[in-house]
Parts: sequence; structure tokens; C-alpha cells
Amino acid sequence: MLRMTSTLPGVDRPAAGLSALLKAVSAGRMQATVRELAGDRYAGRRVGTPGGQAAAIWLIERLGELGAATALSGFDVAGVRELYATPVLEWSTSGQAQRLQHRRDFVEHLASADLAHTHSAPLAAVSEADLHGRWVLAGAADWGRACELAEAHGAVGVLTVRGTDAEGWMPKMIAGPPARQVPVIALRTEVHARLAEALASGPVQVTASMPLRQITTRGHNVHARFPHPAQGDASRVRVLLSAHYDGVGDDPDRRLPAAADNASGVAAVLEAARVLTAAPLGALELMVAFLDAEEAGAWGSAHHAPTLPPDTLVINLDGAAQLHEAAAVEAGGPAHALLATLDRAARLTGVPLKAGAMASDNRRYAAAGLAAIGVGMGMPGYQTPAETPDRVQPDTLLTAARLLVATVMLLIT
Repeated sequence: MLRMTSTLPGVDRPAAGLSALLKAVSAGRMQATVRELAGDRYAGRRVGTPGGQAAAIWLIERLGELGAATALSGFDVAGVRELYATPVLEWSTSGQAQRLQHRRDFVEHLASADLAHTHSAPLAAVSEADLHGRWVLAGAADWGRACELAEAHGAVGVLTVRGTDAEGWMPKMIAGPPARQVPVIALRTEVHARLAEALASGPVQVTASMPLRQITTRGHNVHARFPHPAQGDASRVRVLLSAHYDGVGDDPDRRLPAAADNASGVAAVLEAARVLTAAPLGALELMVAFLDAEEAGAWGSAHHAPTLPPDTLVINLDGAAQLHEAAAVEAGGPAHALLATLDRAARLTGVPLKAGAMASDNRRYAAAGLAAIGVGMGMPGYQTPAETPDRVQPDTLLTAARLLVATVMLLIT
């Protein structure tokens, strides 16, 4: 397991040249990038949307200003969940109706079939014999069985249970298991309990819609390559800094800014590239990839990874918004030497590290046989309307960008 790092007495101090580079990292510039990408005109940056494509163009322009040769690389993405209207859910008993709030009280289940218009029907417990023409109330453990019964007996759909985050939001996701043949709606735990209690006391009528469809769309990776030594230079070090720029996209009636996940990571990578390319890089071949469709299953990195030379060293940053005790690090592929360099860079810059799961694009690169490390530094408001730019901490942005700069510089010295 990766040990915690710290600035203890006797630990290496950065050389003067590296210290100057670390001081050149600008929190203000990174905050401006986060605010830009979280802005209204990008509409949450979901893959295949005009907002996502506009974000890619904006990033191409910024990388071009740094002197990089840039390109967009397109690829198809299947199975993206698209919520094309605001879902409705209400229930009534004894003539009194209660209308629930989407993303607070209930949310789309990713296995749901499309239900474009509201359908009213009685509610039944999953244990009841007659489910035909009824909504079925199921628990978290038996929702799959409830779907099978609903499909077999002609039920309207299934209501199951799902928790919320600490702030009471039900986060949005756009990739999941195959769709069932019936609508599936997830209720907040407390709402599910109230509904079960009401059903135990008497008849309950449920009215709901779930306008959720699966689409195939087009993703676009942003690639940048900075001037590098001649191809025959045996001392060349090839490094890729990557971060996904896509988000899950806005709801039809609500903004999901995606500031932490992953405008923050993009901002830190962009700033690290700016600082690095202003310095003599010697034998470094520096590449940057801003990846699309991570939220839909890491399709962007899956498309990109097989195209890279086998000696490419990959550092992927997913989340640089709120560092608590330590940055989470996951190494994959032949990454032992790269991990040791990252650990030394963390000691030089005072960044505590811990081994932790980083289920992001780094895994696609590692699966392709590349030395790949994923780094994460927190995502407050993860995939909810509360994921706003003001919650991205300037100190965490500085920490992330400086760690990247220090790691790359140590790789070439």
C-alpha cells in the first residue's frame, strides 16, 4: 500500500528551478477555468451535446495558445441515458395527493424503460399475487426480482429505494445496466418507507412518468502535443497528462454545473501544462488529453489508449476540488517507477497521498498495458446541482497542479 507522504525534516526540498515553477502556478487562472466550464453555455458538458462540444472547442483554443499541436478525435458512444423531460411522481391515499421532487425525493433508475407520459395505477407490494396493471413497491435487494415479476405479470412499473448524499441530493448518472421492459423509479429511503407504511394501511394510487431513453451519440477527445526532442533521442520521456472534461449534463429543468467533476481536474492539468511549457523541458515529450464520455463508461480513454506508444507514462486527474486528509492514488500497468516519482514529488510539494480506488480513465490506459496513475482530490456536490464553482477550493487546485508539475520535472531530471 502506498504510504502517506509528508514534509518531514530531512525530506528533499525542491531545487531552485522547480521552486520557481511551483510558484508560477496560478490559483486564479484555474478558478477562471472552472467557472468557464461550469457556465450556463456548456449545460453540464454531457457527451454528444452542444455544450459538450463547445467545451471541447474552448479547450482546443486554450491548448493552442500554449503552443501545442491540437486535434479533436471523434468516436461513437452507445447506451447513454438521456432524461429528455422532467419525471413526475406523486401518490395519493384517502384522496390526499403528495407530489414528489425529482432528484430530492426520487430519481431515474438506470435500468428503467422509457415512460414518456404519466401513468396512474394502484400500488402493490412485490409479495402480492396480483400485480397486473399496478405499480410494484420493492426493496433495494429485490428490485431485480420485482422487475421480472412486473414484466411477467403486466405490471406498470417498479418503485425501489436509493439513498441520498449528505446534502439530500440523489446524484445523476448516465451509464448503467441494460434497460428492463418496465419503468423503474428509485425513491429516497424515507419516501420509500412512508409509501410502504401507507400501503400497509390501505389503497395507494401512484402517478408517474420516467422520460428516460438510451441514445447513441458522438464523443470528442481533445488532444495536444507540445514540441519535443527529435524522435531518435534515446533519453526522451513521454508523458501524458489527462482529465475528462465531460459531465453528466443538465437536467431538463435544473443546472448540474459539474465544477468538481471534472472541471477542477481539467483546470489543474491545463495550468500544469502552461507552467511546464514555459520552462526548458529537455528530453520531455509532453502530451495532454482532455477526454470525453468518462461519465458514460470511460469511452474516451478506451478510444485513445490503444493509439499511444507503449512507453507513455500516464497521469490522470479526476477531481481536484476538496482535499481532505490525502489525495487518493491508484496505479495500474507497469507503473512502479512512475508511482515512486509521484511519491517523491508529493514529498517535495507537501501533498499527502494514500492508496485508493480511482475508477476513472486511468484504468483504461492501464488495461492497454501503459504505466498509468489515477489521482483524485475530492468532488464536493458530486453529480448534483450543488456541484458549483464556489465549492472548488483554490488551495486544492494549487496542490493538484503543483503535484503534476513536480512529478513531470522529476521524470526528466
